[in-house]
Amino acid sequence: MRLRRPTRRASLMRQVRQRLPHEMRAPDCRKSSHRILALPQMLRPQKSFSQKKIIDFFRIQKCCDKKDKFSSPLDARKRRRRSGSLVLHKKRRRLLPYIPSEDPARRLKQMGSLASALTALQMEFSDDLTYMPHMAPRSANQAKFESGGMQVLSKEDTETLEQCRAMCKRGECPPLIVVFDSCEGFTVEADGQIKDMTFIAEYTGDVDYLKNREHDDCDSMMTLILATDPSKSLLVCPDKRGNIARFINGINNHTL
Repeated sequence: MRLRRPTRRASLMRQVRQRLPHEMRAPDCRKSSHRILALPQMLRPQKSFSQKKIIDFFRIQKCCDKKDKFSSPLDARKRRRRSGSLVLHKKRRRLLPYIPSEDPARRLKQMGSLASALTALQMEFSDDLTYMPHMAPRSANQAKFESGGMQVLSKEDTETLEQCRAMCKRGECPPLIVVFDSCEGFTVEADGQIKDMTFIAEYTGDVDYLKNREHDDCDSMMTLILATDPSKSLLVCPDKRGNIARFINGINNHTL
């Protein structure tokens, strides 16, 4: 009986398997039907968070004022305008505030999924741009440095932005949930109805100069200012601090 020699492909696969750390090796096909590489512990979904831990993690502020709950800052103006004469105006597209889930338990689950994802990536939650020592200072983030100018938010859109910020501080998060995929990593799914032009979240993280991140391996950096002078261009880098926008930028956070 003549034995078959292993093919070159099989030999290469054996060499690669021997070089991989034990936790990254695929299970033996003779013992298991699974063919997916085991994920590092850091990227695996964490355990669920208790309500107290979620409140502490997101630094939620208790507030009893519910006057603006789920309402737009334009509602009062609309009610006043209806009583006046009918005048046709050109329709302008404006930002809408997101509508949080009404069920508190549902909101806790949504925030818990984000806390789990941030913890797995060893990140801190931050809903604002952060300016760290040895990076770009706050004074470097000025609209006048943007090449070609920068669009200015209208008064109504600014009010919508502030309303959404206030809701986040109260723990009224947008109806989104972070899910884990073994191939794509952490991604975001809508957990409720979201209308067109609805504000979801600001893209937050550490602000740094583009020149300092030319060889950075972070896969989720976003341009903040593209200046005429390249030395003044800024990036938002959500590698240490960030929010849910970190996971809805369309870039895979983990690839095998």
